[in-house]
Amino acid sequence: MKEYHIFYAPDIEQTSCLPEEEAAHAVRVLRMQEGDELLCTDGRGMLYHCTITLTSKKACHLAINQREEWQRTWQSGIHLAVAPTKNMDRMEWLAEKATEMGMDSITFLHTANSERTVVKTERIDKILVSAMKQSHKAVKPELQGMTRLTEVLGREFEGQKFIAHCYEGTKPHLMDVCSPTQPTLVLIGPEGDFSIEEVEAATQAGFHPISLGESRLRTETAALATVHIMQLAKR
Repeated sequence: MKEYHIFYAPDIEQTSCLPEEEAAHAVRVLRMQEGDELLCTDGRGMLYHCTITLTSKKACHLAINQREEWQRTWQSGIHLAVAPTKNMDRMEWLAEKATEMGMDSITFLHTANSERTVVKTERIDKILVSAMKQSHKAVKPELQGMTRLTEVLGREFEGQKFIAHCYEGTKPHLMDVCSPTQPTLVLIGPEGDFSIEEVEAATQAGFHPISLGESRLRTETAALATVHIMQLAKR
């Protein structure tokens, strides 16, 4: 793949310029100037081929030459809901790598056995933006901060709903049941797993238990494996 920079400009249609941080990177770091061409995304699936018309230390004004809808490599929605670990570095790593692979949303779950009840979404959001640009994508995953499991279970979701847990029972592998064409939401619990009551509540809410394989995985590993499996299934 040709090496190039994608800039994130969520309001480009209204402002015709880069946000201040992105402008500083273009002008002060990359030394771009008037007349140079660059590529922007709004993070919602659109790419913009632009020409720089005016620059300053904190501003970079653009003329939009062409609009192009970015083609995803996956057929339908990939949605992840995960209970964050005590070590936030692991969740930041997960957010970065899952975005590089490609997903549509990530929700942080507050469960009975949660090790963490607060997540700084501002930092995670910056990681999502950086990973989106680095991996040459035009979709920034929707981010939802700490959300109680009961709230997630009560929401309407048009598609497949699964829960991964370590309790005994017949559980098909996610690869065998993940639909290429239907949006898919998978719940991943904390290091101590979901409580049995939470598993039962999820099942009653239409979430089907699934397996991710024979190995017992850490939370962030299970979550990343889930995104990878959905990516493979939805090609």
